[in-house]
Amino acid sequence: MEDLTARRIVVVTGASSGIGLAAAVHLACRGDQVVLVGRDPARLQAAGDQVRDASGERPELFRADFAVLDDVRGLAQRLRAAYDRIDALANNAGAIVLRPVTTVDGFELSMQANHLAPFLLSTLLRDRVGRLVGTASGAHRSGVLDPDDLNATLPGYRPMRAYGTSKQANILFTAEAARRWPGTPAYCFHPGVVRTRFGADSRLVALAMRVLPIRSPRKGAETLVWLADQPEARLVNGGYYADRRPRRPLPKAADAQLAARLWAASAKAVGVEA
Repeated sequence: MEDLTARRIVVVTGASSGIGLAAAVHLACRGDQVVLVGRDPARLQAAGDQVRDASGERPELFRADFAVLDDVRGLAQRLRAAYDRIDALANNAGAIVLRPVTTVDGFELSMQANHLAPFLLSTLLRDRVGRLVGTASGAHRSGVLDPDDLNATLPGYRPMRAYGTSKQANILFTAEAARRWPGTPAYCFHPGVVRTRFGADSRLVALAMRVLPIRSPRKGAETLVWLADQPEARLVNGGYYADRRPRRPLPKAADAQLAARLWAASAKAVGVEA
């Protein structure tokens, strides 16, 4: 019988700053056991201190660089060793990459960090995770996803096209996960334009910060926290949300055949069964 008094365990990737850190603070303050995943050890320690100061309890910290798939595999092993269950996995880590970069695994960096790495982590933890929550974006409108070539954005590289393609992949992955893993509900959301260090070196992002309505990280994290907690019956499995309401993504992020092709290509890319 399920222990209804047990604290919920929520793993948040990209938790060193911004939306991830704001979500971790909120979750911890309401009594959840939060697990922070980040790339930079110093920033991860500082984030842990902030969560401790706000909630009175220090969270567990796990370092992993999503630009290295072996780091993701190691992270999954360490999380499996530490927790018999993970009530929610918040796939929040992400990056806007300003110039063409190919990872050690051979993939365009934003596609790997924003899609392939969370795809791999989710797959390796599938039997432990109660639900998936992914940070997507309205930037999927810039996506040009081609499952036959996950590096298609490298030639003539444009940062927002590459980023938008990875966000298109996030939404497609969420819907396909809901179809393939009906016992593990999956949701994603658009957080709005949030004032964080994310993309801080990009002139385009800096311009967006001046001309678009800007949100605080806490405001941007509200839908993540809400999706991590709402009863399944109140949510649309595989759904894309904004401001705690289901929204319809553009057709290129709602194409079931494209989602199935992306899943097969992603599984091949990271070396797991489709």
